Amino acid sequence: MKQMQKGFTLIELMIVVAIIGILAAVAIPQYQNYISGSQVSRVMSETGALRTAIENCMLQGRTTVVTGDPGPAECNVGWTNSNLLGQVAVQDPGLSITITAADNTALIDATFGGNAAAALDGDQLQWARSDAGVWTCSTNVDTRYRPAGCTTDLGGAAEEPAAG
Repeated sequence: MKQMQKGFTLIELMIVVAIIGILAAVAIPQYQNYISGSQVSRVMSETGALRTAIENCMLQGRTTVVTGDPGPAECNVGWTNSNLLGQVAVQDPGLSITITAADNTALIDATFGGNAAAALDGDQLQWARSDAGVWTCSTNVDTRYRPAGCTTDLGGAAEEPAAG
């Protein structure tokens, strides 16, 4: 009686490995783009949440921003350091908030660093308040990572959305 062959041949195993390699070559860059985009959205959300606290401080005439217990003229916005901002090695929080009472404006400036994706390192996201009380988001991250609510280029006009 003939014995039936059991198992896989070396060629079959090599074909499976090649297919997995091809899939990984396509999936890994797409995953990295997804991670970068989600990190930009997260920072936009985290810094955007500070707008209400800043508005409250401006109404009370508090223009010096602190992260600890505020004094009588200081504004505590309730910020907890983000692991996506700043440089961990030098303990730079990567966030600056400026309130200008003279012209009734404010600026929240976040710089990517820390545990952010390498494609975002050193890029910025800003929320700027006009004297009319309107907040606008602008950034210099690559266009493919920008969330829908923050398409204005830092220092420029809004970019046209890509067709597709």
